[in-house]
Amino acid sequence: MIFLSCSNDMYTYNTYHLAKAFFPEEEMQQNVAENMEDVFRITFPDGRVFAVKTEDIPEGADRGGKKYAVDVALYKACREYTGRDLAWGILTGVRPTKIAMQKQEQGMDEASFVEWFHEDSFVSPEKAALAWKIAGREKRILERLDYRDGYSLYVGIPFCPSVCSYCSFSSGPIDYWRDSVEDYLKALMKELSWIGERAGEKGKKLNTIYIGGGTPTTLSEDQLERLLSHIDFCFPRGELLEYTVEAGRPDSITEGKLRVLEGHGITRISINPQTMQQKTLDLIGRRHTAGEIEDSFHMARSLGFDNINMDLIAGLPGETAADMADTLEKIRALGPDSLTVHSLAIKRAAKLGQEKSATGSIAALAGDPAVMARELSAMIEEAYGAAGRMGLFPYYLYRQKNIAGNFENVGFAKVDKAGIYNILIMEEKQSIIAAGAGSSTKILLDEPITVPGSRHGRKTTLVRAENVKNIREYITRIDEMINRKGEWLWR
Repeated sequence: MIFLSCSNDMYTYNTYHLAKAFFPEEEMQQNVAENMEDVFRITFPDGRVFAVKTEDIPEGADRGGKKYAVDVALYKACREYTGRDLAWGILTGVRPTKIAMQKQEQGMDEASFVEWFHEDSFVSPEKAALAWKIAGREKRILERLDYRDGYSLYVGIPFCPSVCSYCSFSSGPIDYWRDSVEDYLKALMKELSWIGERAGEKGKKLNTIYIGGGTPTTLSEDQLERLLSHIDFCFPRGELLEYTVEAGRPDSITEGKLRVLEGHGITRISINPQTMQQKTLDLIGRRHTAGEIEDSFHMARSLGFDNINMDLIAGLPGETAADMADTLEKIRALGPDSLTVHSLAIKRAAKLGQEKSATGSIAALAGDPAVMARELSAMIEEAYGAAGRMGLFPYYLYRQKNIAGNFENVGFAKVDKAGIYNILIMEEKQSIIAAGAGSSTKILLDEPITVPGSRHGRKTTLVRAENVKNIREYITRIDEMINRKGEWLWR
């Protein structure tokens, strides 16, 4: 057990996630005590206490400077206690490449950035160099976009053939929700109609469309046809650079559905195995075989899809580095145009995070933490090597809370096959307007505003408008979802 005490709630987020990165298997208890003598205090598992005192905070430091001082002190204390460093240092955010891109735009060179990132945030030189290279590729890809008048569209389909044990997305099994699908599509199309009308009124240019979920191909051929036809009707495609649909699960893919996608000019699809190990597919609740993954891929290729992404997850329960190497070899034989490698993140909403052993750890499912960390490191290294052998280069990167081993998720792609939407969702350079249950709209403003509800007057140029996750509530409250966007969208 680890105890964290903070004198102000502004320290709670970073300190919790930084401590969790060093001690992923430990239970955490955290409290805010405004009258405590120290600024911050951590009690380690053996009872040792480390405190950040008032005099440890630079005099006159602003809110950001105070948080930074506490983060640095906590990192050094945890490093001394454990005898190890974290690859991403004190960073708890999901977008390290955003920092690298900002420094590039300010004129910093790579060597200076790597040195600065290591000294400032304790990021390893290897990860700093990776962030720099990926940010450079992202910057070149995004140069074609109009940030001010361009936008991207996300369409969420919250249904899957079955819910995987590691998943925390707001999706449900199609068999349970089948009687609600038509009502869901009716509400979704209403929201899409409104977005299309508002964009047309304001002269906005649609650059990318991403239909995700869930698994969009759980819809029937007729439902897919009607949805895609509605999108065609609502949104001009003169400025469209990319149109992605997550075909995702091979047990949802048919030749007829692929023909529907092809008929509507979809330029990029994902067929996501997560692993090619049948024992793991069975364990995590994927109701298909590794052979069906290969069959679906070959079917898509035969129908002319020339930009196919595949997703893998490193660190799935029971898997070893040898399993990952075998999976990567099978993926290499297929020859996808892009490959996204995720490090497993155990989230509260996922069954894998809830199914705990009698000791309260996930070791029974995911293996011994020390062994798992070594295996995961070997898996990630193997994935980087395999991607290079396939002619794929890293083009986007993000991190998640509770990510195993303090690693990262990386997208690899052929030179001209990088997913533009994937970069945009990370770099937040353009408004992304989202429709569907559980989707999140991100609206970029021309001028900064005070964050709604902020206790400290923080400013932002990014406003989020969230749709409810519950499918039934989304259907019954669709007008409210539209009004949430209308308050901010291109005023």
